[in-house]
Amino acid sequence: MALRSRHNSRAGFLAEVPSVVLLAGGFLAEVDFMSIGTNDLTHYTMAADRMAPTVVTLTDSWQLSVRYLIRLAAMAGTSGQKPVGVCGEAAADPLLACILVGLGLSNLSMAPNAVAAVGLQLESVKLEQYQQAAVAVRHCTTAAAAKATARNLLS
Repeated sequence: MALRSRHNSRAGFLAEVPSVVLLAGGFLAEVDFMSIGTNDLTHYTMAADRMAPTVVTLTDSWQLSVRYLIRLAAMAGTSGQKPVGVCGEAAADPLLACILVGLGLSNLSMAPNAVAAVGLQLESVKLEQYQQAAVAVRHCTTAAAAKATARNLLS
């Protein structure tokens, strides 16, 4: 890409809709990294407005289909040897942050007030435990079951 050669910079993209995640491998072939915007990805995957109180339970990044898409993105990054990170509410959830790291995501971007809690949780267990928990929650069909499984394995 001309931008990289002229400015010695890295190019990446933000995946916020399911269609981009499904095609992440192709996009990653053209850039240096990807970041998953979990707030919008969850919103569009679940077809639920996060501002609508009647469907607020659907706007949880622990939902099975959202976890599946995040896993696909992580696999695309691993396959293409490109870093994939997460920004949004998911990265600020200490338990979900462990699952994300267990999936192979390389960086987490979150609000400053979440850093301490996420850092404490990440320091409390080893990478192998994150990876085992990521496999275990893959089999959970509900957000509540996935959270409970992660809590049991990572506490």
